[in-house]
Amino acid sequence: MDRLDKLNLPADIKKLDKSELYDLCHELRQLMIQSVSKTGGHLASNLGVVELTVALHCVFDTAFDRLVFDVGHQSYVHKLLTGRYDRFHTLRQFGGLSGFPKPSESKHDAFIAGHASNSISVGLGMARARTLSRRDYSVISVIGDGALTGGLAYEALNDTGESGEPLIVILNDNGMSITPNVGGMAKYLSKQRIKPSYAAFKKKYRRLMEKLPGGRHIYRFTHGVKSAFKQALLHCSMFEEMGLQYAGPIDGHDLRDLIEALSWAKSLGEPVLIHVITRKGKGYIYSEKTPDVYHSVNSFDHKKGVLPIATGNACFSTIFGEELLKLAGQDFRVCAITAAMTGGTGLTEFAGKFPDRFFDVGIAEGHAAAMAAGMASQEMIPVFAVYSTFLQRSYDMLLHDVALSNLHVVFAVDRAGLVGADGETHQGIYDVGYLQTVPNMKILSPASFSELREMLRHAVLALDGPVVVRYPKSAEGRYKDGFIQNGSFSFARCLREGSDLTLVTYGINVNTALDAADILQERGISAEIIKLNYISPIDIDTVSASLRKTGRLLVLEECAEAGCVGERIAAYLAQNAMALKSLRLLNLGSRFIPQGSIDKLREMCGIDTSGVVRAAVEDCHMMHGSLSAGTDAGARVEDERGIPNNEETEDAAEMEDTGDPDEAGDADITVKPADAPAIAAADIGGEQGT
Repeated sequence: MDRLDKLNLPADIKKLDKSELYDLCHELRQLMIQSVSKTGGHLASNLGVVELTVALHCVFDTAFDRLVFDVGHQSYVHKLLTGRYDRFHTLRQFGGLSGFPKPSESKHDAFIAGHASNSISVGLGMARARTLSRRDYSVISVIGDGALTGGLAYEALNDTGESGEPLIVILNDNGMSITPNVGGMAKYLSKQRIKPSYAAFKKKYRRLMEKLPGGRHIYRFTHGVKSAFKQALLHCSMFEEMGLQYAGPIDGHDLRDLIEALSWAKSLGEPVLIHVITRKGKGYIYSEKTPDVYHSVNSFDHKKGVLPIATGNACFSTIFGEELLKLAGQDFRVCAITAAMTGGTGLTEFAGKFPDRFFDVGIAEGHAAAMAAGMASQEMIPVFAVYSTFLQRSYDMLLHDVALSNLHVVFAVDRAGLVGADGETHQGIYDVGYLQTVPNMKILSPASFSELREMLRHAVLALDGPVVVRYPKSAEGRYKDGFIQNGSFSFARCLREGSDLTLVTYGINVNTALDAADILQERGISAEIIKLNYISPIDIDTVSASLRKTGRLLVLEECAEAGCVGERIAAYLAQNAMALKSLRLLNLGSRFIPQGSIDKLREMCGIDTSGVVRAAVEDCHMMHGSLSAGTDAGARVEDERGIPNNEETEDAAEMEDTGDPDEAGDADITVKPADAPAIAAADIGGEQGT
């Protein structure tokens, strides 16, 4: 990587000739292949945008101009060209570079990204702010054809054309969603209109017509004739009908054409869309053949190009797909819906066997939820398989279209909890809080493959109204029991009896609770484990019965604190004046969680086995008296660390180095004597992140 080592990037990129630029592109590809094969990440999409990204840096200065990526998983080349080459080996690692654009990481990252279809909206906002503040910089939004399946992108395009704001939209089309224009004349006209001479003539002609008497009418007439002629030859006129200039299709791997088109767009001074055709996975034979396989990869042998064979590769996603396939075979009403995540949600086999009942709607989660409601209203049983982080985009439809009519839609919420290397934008830690606000919603949380099978069957065939079954991607742990016990199911279950502490949890965190209980037993502490099968509604009777025996409550969850199960249990106890010796909520606090391995993040947040053991030991050895949950008891509950909720998650790596368990982010409370001054509200949260 001699050139990358020697260049002062991105400044030096403007000094290179075309031959040197192509050499640079080759080096960038080789570096990404070698590095991503070790760290994992989004490979094929980044290999496809090498020339496009290099061309952008030849024309623009991203320290001054605003470059907005849609989704952002294709920003690796941009990172390498903007001073992060030396840290690229830390990509997606704990304390390392994010796999997505991140303004706190570099001034060259204009806006954080992770979800789809928002780049044009964000870019237009920046353009309007530029105009209002009378500044002068270019705004460029890069959006893929996949993200263009989201309705938000069309809302933004419509507003952009109407606004007249200078904004450059680059449509990165890898040929999967949008059909390129065909024919020699179409290609000829596209090339002609991006030439500087054409743009200069157009501007002069418009100014001349504005000065002549009746010139505006002449301009409108000639412009109409030109538009009609162009529409007859260039069949992609949708963008121009929205008010944007259009150029394309352009070969996304031809630096000369790319630089010429970008320079033209920069000089135009009005909204413009440049349609660029790229090849996903370009430059690496294995990813060119199967770009979908190399879209997001774990570590692999880049010389052989063979992804490692997973040992025991069953995970909750694959089990879900298998069971839904069985259900569809038994009931013709069962349909599967996904939002551009067929393989990720385990639905590939379903799509092949029941193509008439499988619907991939593209990156359109709101549409998927509303469509599911329509299907349910006509007595079908739609199952919408969606990642937790993307279900957020459907919240209005959950309320208005599904729950309001109490329609039987099943939401299979995949990637629930921490997801690891994709970081803040993808952690599935908010659904517990917002889903429980939806009236009529039932939420089940399986802890094993058997439970997932049985809970899914129960949700599809036995329940009515909206139902959520939430689960992680991971494999199951030591807990392997089923949901059905002795021929019936329960909302909650006591897995292990104890006398000193009630440990309430759900989902795969049951494994952590069981491991912690074993260690606590060795230390003379008897923990009773209550496993919640439903987290909405909560079986408060089973929890209360355990608390009357132990007097201490610890709730373990892998979710944000706001709206967590522990908060709801604590509220019930307060309303019913139930006195406890201690109450502690272990969750992820009120902050964004950075990238890193799931084990490392659990350790950082204090919800791993050692964190649970530490919290339980502290609570059981507490000598501060009892906590009265009654409103008149005068109990004071506060964060014993006194840390304000505005700590930056960027300091996560520093937390690891300190070794201070109180910096681990567990959402705990310390009970003060009952005669302490009362406060209006209890702060039981961790640090607030960025």
